[in-house]
Parts: sequence; structure tokens; C-alpha cells
Amino acid sequence: MSVRRLDPVQPTAQFSFNVENLSWAKKTIASYPTGKQASAVIALLWRAQEQNEGWLSRPAMEYVGTMLNMAFIRVYEVATFYTMFQLSPVGKKAHIQVCGTTPCMLRGSEELLALCRSKIHPEPHHLNSDGSLSWEEVECLGACVNAPMVQVWKDTYEDLTPETLSGLIDDWQAGRKTTPGPQNARHHSMALGGATTLLDKTLYNKQRTFKRVEAPPPPPAAPTPVAPIATAPTPTAVAATIEGSKKTPTPAAMAPASAPVAAAQTANVNTALPEPGAVRITKPPIQRVGKIQPNSKPELLKKPRGKADDLKLIWGVGPAFEKLLNKVGVWHFNQVASWSAADIKHVDALLKGFHGRIARDEWVKQSKKLAKGWRPENSVGEKPGKK
Repeated sequence: MSVRRLDPVQPTAQFSFNVENLSWAKKTIASYPTGKQASAVIALLWRAQEQNEGWLSRPAMEYVGTMLNMAFIRVYEVATFYTMFQLSPVGKKAHIQVCGTTPCMLRGSEELLALCRSKIHPEPHHLNSDGSLSWEEVECLGACVNAPMVQVWKDTYEDLTPETLSGLIDDWQAGRKTTPGPQNARHHSMALGGATTLLDKTLYNKQRTFKRVEAPPPPPAAPTPVAPIATAPTPTAVAATIEGSKKTPTPAAMAPASAPVAAAQTANVNTALPEPGAVRITKPPIQRVGKIQPNSKPELLKKPRGKADDLKLIWGVGPAFEKLLNKVGVWHFNQVASWSAADIKHVDALLKGFHGRIARDEWVKQSKKLAKGWRPENSVGEKPGKK
């Protein structure tokens, strides 16, 4: 960041807020706690700059410092740090801040800067001949979609061309009223051709219905091929393999030994494979996870048995949560201590907005200790369900 210094030429007259700004400043300062009034320094400096024809003089800074009981050097630090504060006189009718950041540069901001150099002054932060206009290049002004753009005081002018900016400069110098915003008839940041999406009015009057599209079922799995049953080699065939070329068994020699084996194998296959329809496959019963079976509800009471227990001793239960538990029928530690998994699911469904707290904070474990007389003062720092 460049060094920012106070203007070498300062007014000799003292600065003070006018009646309207003084009233506003007092209300602004009163909105901060006692001893924190210095937090209003930026707001007061901005109002002083507006009253002082768009720039901050040294007398104006010191006036704000006196109002806030701040050392002047602290006020100077704020004013010289933030580029929103002008430290030298600016154009009385318009100080044009031209955005030169990448989006605006790509859309022609360099041409706008060249125009300011030719129509106002060759250098930034200098007044034109009659002191009505000045300009400077600044960083992003936050309307990149409407680039290029400039800012004059609190208003932004967007979607500029050298021709439209030239016309605006003439209007400002002549004191004519101008219209902020896009200068090409665009509506805010809408597409130049107008709205192109979500134009169907049935989207907003609840007449539109949407059909759920289900994914197609997966194709049936291919049948698993059955491997052929291998037959055991006969003793004669084994001997022939060992002997190799010395002795080759003949079909007549193999027939007596192979016939009984083949018959046995055929018998084994026939007994191993049942006839179609002989085997009946039964499916195991379906177990519905999380379904609360009848007669599994925990004991829930309309009113306590005598004096109700302080359920807030259960870690994780506050006053509001205790009222909700009483409302559903839980009043005593021994009720919670006796809960089964099914009981927890039943009560958890009743605790709207607090699902999962029973298991997460181990209520059953805590309540067992509390039902036996455990209390926090018995063990400093110990939680009933944690040890």
C-alpha cells in the first residue's frame, strides 16, 4: 500500500459539525458502551468528510478526536489507513473512483481511465480547472458482473462505455441529476436479454407435480455353470501311465475294472442329485430392525410416584429437557435405569428434536448411579455416566 499523508495545505478555520450532524453524532456515540466511544471514529470521520466537501482536513480529524476523547495520532492512523477517506480536496461536484481490478480491466476500464485523464486531469487526485471534478483508480468495487464501473460518493455506475461515462461527467459538471446503476438498461445484474430461467409460473403456485423416476431393476444374474464330475482313474490306467510306452492297456483289459467304477460313480451321482421338486427351500423369517414389538413400551407415568427426581442431574439434561421428559411420563431415575434397547427406541421417538441423546449421553448408565444415591458433590468433576 502506498504511503498516505495529510495534505500539505490545511484550512486555518476550525471545523465543527452542523446542527443536524452534531445531533446524529451524539446519538451514534451513545450507542456504544461506556469507555468504548472510540469505536465510533470511522462513522464520525465519514460524516465529517461528507460535510467537508468530500475530504478530511486535519481540523476535522482533531474535532472528531476531541469528541471521542481520543489522542489525535490515533485518529490520524485511522484516516490514513482506510482509502475510503480522502486526505486532499476532491471535486466538489463529483470525485470519480474508477475500478481497475481484473474484471473491469478486461471489460474496458483502461479506456475509462484514459477518458478521465483527458476530460478532468492528466493525474489522479487533482482537480479540474474549476475544482468541480477529480478522479482516481481504485481496487474492486464489488459489482464485477456489471463491469466496468465507477463510484461517485455513495453511488455506483455500472456497465459503462467511454461514451456513457463521458455523458455522466458532463452531467455532473453541469449539476444535472444522474441515475445510478447499470447504464445499458440492464435490471440490476440480470442477463442483458432478460430473465431466462424459472419462468414457468406453475413452479410457484403449487399446481406443478413431479413424478418420481425409479431406476430400472438390475438384469437377472446369469446361472452359475456346473463343473463336470471327474471320474477316478482305474488301477490299470494308472499303471499304463507309469509304464509309458512299455505297455499300453487294451480296451478289453480296461473293461472289467472300469465297469464297476463307472457303475459306482453313476450310482453316486444319482443319489447326490435329487429329482426336480423333491427339495423345498425355506426362507428365514424376516427380522425388522428397529420395529418396536407389542408390550415393549417402558413404564411412563402420568404423575410422579411421590416426589419427582431431579432429572437435571443426568448429564446433558437441562430445565427445558426435564420438562419434556416429564411431559412424556419420565419422572424418576429408576425408570430410566430399567430401560432396554427397545425402551430407548420408544422414548427416543417421543423426544422430538432430541433424537439420539439417550444413547449418546448414556442415560441408563447415569441413572443407575443416580438411583443408588450418587450425586455430583460426591465426586468433584465426575459425571455420573462417565466413570
